[in-house]
Amino acid sequence: MLLLAAFLSFLQDPALPSLPNLLDRIAEEAEILQQNAPKSLTQETLEQRALMPSTRFRPRIGRTAVNAPPPPPRLVIRQIVSEYSVGALKDTAEPTLTELRQVVSVDGRKIQSPERARHTLSLGVTSPDDRVRKRMLEDFARHGLVDIATDYGIILLAFGKRGMENMHITLAGEEQIGADAVWVLAFDQTSSAAGMLQFVGNQASRRALQGRISVRKSDSLPIRVQVVTKPPDESVNEMFNKMSGHASPPAGVTRDEATIDYVRSAHGYLTPISVIHRHLVDGKLITENLYSYEPFKRFGADAEIKFTELPSPDPIKK
Repeated sequence: MLLLAAFLSFLQDPALPSLPNLLDRIAEEAEILQQNAPKSLTQETLEQRALMPSTRFRPRIGRTAVNAPPPPPRLVIRQIVSEYSVGALKDTAEPTLTELRQVVSVDGRKIQSPERARHTLSLGVTSPDDRVRKRMLEDFARHGLVDIATDYGIILLAFGKRGMENMHITLAGEEQIGADAVWVLAFDQTSSAAGMLQFVGNQASRRALQGRISVRKSDSLPIRVQVVTKPPDESVNEMFNKMSGHASPPAGVTRDEATIDYVRSAHGYLTPISVIHRHLVDGKLITENLYSYEPFKRFGADAEIKFTELPSPDPIKK
């Protein structure tokens, strides 16, 4: 009863913001990012921690071999440094922006120079041929990584006006992120077409998302998006109870969770500063991908990369 009373009091609070105004503000930032992301470039560092089957072979003979437990999985840690930008896939029903990467180093081993990677990346962003961009996606997945999810850094693009037409969004409360008081909005994507692109093994697929977007009270700026892939009959509250450990997921369920933090760049639009992505099987964490981004730069459309250097923004305090 106390929780119900608190929720009703929250709904009746005259200080609550206008949901349509918040959605307009979010859509405005999404559209500004859509215009500027293909003109921008940064360096991305991915640290992946994954549980892999043990490679140790221990032959056993006799009765003990039947009941012997399998060797425990091993933790594999990889680090991939890439030049990162965003380009459009044009042979889809509607041109869709997707993340593009050119790997610079793998576990400290140099693959190519940053200059060469930027050159290749700029050609991929501006090429009219989708095969160039798709090849980049495939190349990134070939470096021994598992359970890779892409496009999380630009998940804000899903909140443009057209994207919101395929969402159910409600005001869900208020929280504190570091020094920032925020309004929390719960959302539910009704179509997988605008969902997350994921690589699991050799398979790539898009999955619809549900989650929350946090909007700073002081200026209605969206600064954090939390997303989860889930069965269609699961509510947003159940989803986040599972994320926080308050409920147990059913057996056989594969799910992905991610938290994306944004900061306003020196060029005046929001860019990702970090992504934490987790892949779970039967409720157990199998893979964790930690993405971090340097301040974004602008580059020209020609093959010669031309940077505009501006002061780095202050990151959002957590």
